[in-house]
Amino acid sequence: MNNELDKKWYSAGGCAGMCVDLTLFPLDTIKTRLQSQQGFYKAGGFRGIYAGVPSAAIGSFPNAATFFVTYESTKSLFTGYSATNLAPITHMLAASLGEIVACLIRVPTEVVKQRTQANPSLNTYRVLLNTLQEEGFRGLYRGYGSTVLREIPFSLVQFPLWEYLKVLSK
Repeated sequence: MNNELDKKWYSAGGCAGMCVDLTLFPLDTIKTRLQSQQGFYKAGGFRGIYAGVPSAAIGSFPNAATFFVTYESTKSLFTGYSATNLAPITHMLAASLGEIVACLIRVPTEVVKQRTQANPSLNTYRVLLNTLQEEGFRGLYRGYGSTVLREIPFSLVQFPLWEYLKVLSK
């Protein structure tokens, strides 16, 4: 893949991811607080509905961009197979690899964001420092495996279907 195309996918993927994440952020906060062990109201209720947004804003662009650059780069490695009946497998492989790589950014962002949402009295920076002091760097990757296992099945369906629909629309 050439650098100009990489920049295009990086920018498009990053902007799309950031728009979605920031638009839906209040709903994500409500969901996180509903699932909190402290209970919805003790976790902040409807107060501070944007607690944790800096973490989401910082991680959203590189997360989505990294997924799409990895996805498109992997597809380009298997260009010869995309015109055959192996195209869906190529798209599944590319999407899975995209998720694995993107989760390297997504998981630490989510850990800090969710902990801030559940403790709105703390700011994002304080939550990051507390996590590093109490759990070390590995604490930022708590749930990495389960997140990857959650994301891959969706991508296995979503991206081959997306590619198929793109072909149909031509």
